[in-house]
Amino acid sequence: MSKLNDTIVNAAENVAETVAEKVSNAVEGVKARIGAPSGDRRVRIDGFTEEGENLSPLNDASPVLGGDSSKSHSHGAGAGIPDSSRAGRPTSFKRADFGKLTGREEDWRFTPLKRLRGLHTQDLTGTAPEVAVVAPEGITVAGIGRDDARIGTAGIPEDLVAAAAWEAFTEATLVSIPKDTQADGTVTLSITGAGTEPAAQHIVIEAGAFSKAVVVLDHKGSATLSQNVEILVGDGAELTVITVQDWDDDAVHASAQYARIGRDARFKHVAVSLGGDLVRVTPSSKFTAPGGDVEMYGLYYADAGQHLEQRLFVDHAVANCKSRVMYKGALQGKDAHTVWVGDVLIRKEAEGTDTYEVNRNLLLTDGGRADSVPNLEIETGLIEGAGHASATGRFDDEHLFYLMARGIPEDVARRLVVRGFLNEIIQQIKVPELEERLTAAVERELAVVEA
Repeated sequence: MSKLNDTIVNAAENVAETVAEKVSNAVEGVKARIGAPSGDRRVRIDGFTEEGENLSPLNDASPVLGGDSSKSHSHGAGAGIPDSSRAGRPTSFKRADFGKLTGREEDWRFTPLKRLRGLHTQDLTGTAPEVAVVAPEGITVAGIGRDDARIGTAGIPEDLVAAAAWEAFTEATLVSIPKDTQADGTVTLSITGAGTEPAAQHIVIEAGAFSKAVVVLDHKGSATLSQNVEILVGDGAELTVITVQDWDDDAVHASAQYARIGRDARFKHVAVSLGGDLVRVTPSSKFTAPGGDVEMYGLYYADAGQHLEQRLFVDHAVANCKSRVMYKGALQGKDAHTVWVGDVLIRKEAEGTDTYEVNRNLLLTDGGRADSVPNLEIETGLIEGAGHASATGRFDDEHLFYLMARGIPEDVARRLVVRGFLNEIIQQIKVPELEERLTAAVERELAVVEA
């Protein structure tokens, strides 16, 4: 029996590698064209100058992308339109500054506003989900007031819902990893909702210089929640933040997560969305000093009627930093809807940048929709490399045939392909008990497909 199991696992791995190789080859081709390392590892790109993009004589007198952009954009307008560049989006701590949502805004064009259950129209006066903490020795978790100096230092809200939560929260939960501390175990915040009144929540995670820790935000229960999470990664620190959205079926959750990366710091962010009616996670990472390294991973699995949205932003604002992004999703059932938007900005000052992002979606049944939009803005040609890719599709009949030709039943073969597809993200979590739980959750989802 163990020999058969080994055969099945090896076959699944071969199929997963084949799928990954096809996408990777296309991605590397794009990356090579944009700027592959050579010499001093900084490559001048044809059509670019040190002042940024200059692909047309029409742009000679135009400022570079950023701030109030005056150039056209693949998803937007052109001269004078604030969100034509990712850097030009409005930011404010006040909800009134954003005006009324219409659904035509770039940030909201995929989101069904009617299903936000008042997060964008009502005062967030409901009770925030309860936070239960398990933390190893040396890590402190406490409530802090709005006047604490650390609040507001990682990021500023970029949309109305996040600003509404900022105005409404009364106390924040602070997770503090002191300087030079290496946490012996995982810091887990179990966030349990118990109502559907629109509510606000604020969390601050502070990793001191040269510290090392893993923090898990585990969302469960029923809630209508707008949440802001600030993440401060000190110089030389290594921090992993894992956010799991495993809500009940009726939950609505919008979470804006802002990370500020210090010199030579390493930050890993993993977002897993499984439960809830509508879940919208918008993580961003901003480099503030050279030498930073960011990895952002995501896994989402949408059932019939679910809307799972991921919008991320990597801001290469300084020189010599590296980022890698990989999100994978699966969809099954009528009106299952996933959204992934990946924005990467390489500013003029960010020479020596190395960045790459990819999104892959697997449609398991008819009736689902996966929207995938990778965006890459480059304001300097002196970079190591930059690339992005997106792939969405159904099961490959050849892959299924490969497994079935080796005696594996079709239902088992399908399960193995999906498991191999998603397992690449689960393995990045590095918390055994959480990896086991998520693997079991994926198995339960797959059982629904077969029923």
